Amino acid sequence: MLAQLHSFVLQGIDPLPCEVEVDVGEEGLPKTVIVGLPDAAVKESLERVRAAISNSGYPFPMARLLVNLAPADIRKEGPAYDLPIALGLLLAGGVIQTDRHRRLMVAGELALDGRVRRVSGAINLAILAERLGMEGVIVPAENAREAAAAGGVPVYPADSLGSVVSFLNGIHEIEPAARVDIEALLGDAEPAVDFGAVRGQEAAKRAMTVAAAGGHNLLMLGPAGTGKSMMSKALPGILPPLTREEALEITRIYSAVGQIPAGQSLVTRRPVRTPHHTASAVAVVGGGTVPRPGEISLAHHGVLFLDEAAEFPRAVLETLRQPLEDGAVTITRIHASLRFPARFMLLAAMNPTPGGGTPDSAGGERAMARYLGRLSGPLMDRVDLHVEVPPVPFDELTTKARGTDTATMRGQVLAARSIQSERNGGALRPNARLSGQELDRVARLEGEPLGLLKEAMAELGLSARAYDRIRRVSRTIADLEGDPEIGAHHVGEAIAYRLLDRKGLVHSGG
Repeated sequence: MLAQLHSFVLQGIDPLPCEVEVDVGEEGLPKTVIVGLPDAAVKESLERVRAAISNSGYPFPMARLLVNLAPADIRKEGPAYDLPIALGLLLAGGVIQTDRHRRLMVAGELALDGRVRRVSGAINLAILAERLGMEGVIVPAENAREAAAAGGVPVYPADSLGSVVSFLNGIHEIEPAARVDIEALLGDAEPAVDFGAVRGQEAAKRAMTVAAAGGHNLLMLGPAGTGKSMMSKALPGILPPLTREEALEITRIYSAVGQIPAGQSLVTRRPVRTPHHTASAVAVVGGGTVPRPGEISLAHHGVLFLDEAAEFPRAVLETLRQPLEDGAVTITRIHASLRFPARFMLLAAMNPTPGGGTPDSAGGERAMARYLGRLSGPLMDRVDLHVEVPPVPFDELTTKARGTDTATMRGQVLAARSIQSERNGGALRPNARLSGQELDRVARLEGEPLGLLKEAMAELGLSARAYDRIRRVSRTIADLEGDPEIGAHHVGEAIAYRLLDRKGLVHSGG
């Protein structure tokens, strides 16, 4: 007898329908075969399913069993197929006697006693079910709030195989999970560090405000102990809250890799990822035999912080160039080409020398140039602001007066973002994400501002990409001051943020 159930398979973070077909043969010796490009975890599911069915009090068919996961040309991985396979066997064996399953999609891992354990990608399953016009999804109870955040179809939380069988047979109903009010969950993040606790560094705080207001990439350069790491921890506190669409996008990524905390419905704060400088290119950008999102995708709509950026391998840093430009990364393998979103704000910090201090001799200057030369010119072209973070004078360290705090900076950022949204017709795109045509429209330079930029281009030998970045930053600075037009002082400040261009300390080739 043949039974069919609907489940899903993740290709990257994109859900695709997967039909679970179970055939119980009437002839031949008892044997179970699973086909459809399963990985080891899927093949092992048969033993979990056998024990879960028996320990739940149902007969396991002693016959020739064939399980097919279609489409057969897409690799299936993980334990999410345990529950649909078990239900298929019980359907084929006559234990489940209704066709209620035909309009539902199912996923879940089974414990040996029949309990249903959480799986990855539940919110993606709910999104797929809505797209296919299904009537609901059955997911583990631990995944129910996450799947319900999609808001499109009823989500039935399953705590055991027995409860799902009774539900499908109409013996008792499973109450759908409550809808998630996403807007109520989104809000201001409590900063780990308040900028007011950072002594001095008002120029660096100003650069942080500009970066947050326009979504610009930022590099901080200064000796050890000047507050670079402290300010990086304070940065999330001045970023605008997530929108509903951004929260769902981030949650889809984290769900696909199984990083949604138990009982949490979705990611509600902008992610901040801080990979160690020993991380590989695959860990940072994504990939692997079965491609998975890397740190840059986990930082989508958030911040990727590279502490001691010059200590990262050159190959890892160079892989960031294309995602910084496109807002996505494409991983190509022999069987598929997967595209992961990666629109993040890059925040990097580094010392001027390997020893952490500032050079005090000609030889030290050459050593600093070699150290900073680990960051290529093309990569630095994609970083909008290069900011020096000097040592803090003793008097400022011991003063009781607080500098600019997070609340003040956040108010400035939100006001500038509001101006950008209104100018873009309501679209929530910061200046760093405007297309070239849009930038020409909103950042037109004439007269003195244009002349100043022309002079800087000639003296500093800036690239066309750096020219583009300066215009974007100038537009953001004008937005922070509420000026509809870009003035010469806005352009001058933006040029001042090209520290490494002015010092000529990065290689221009590559």
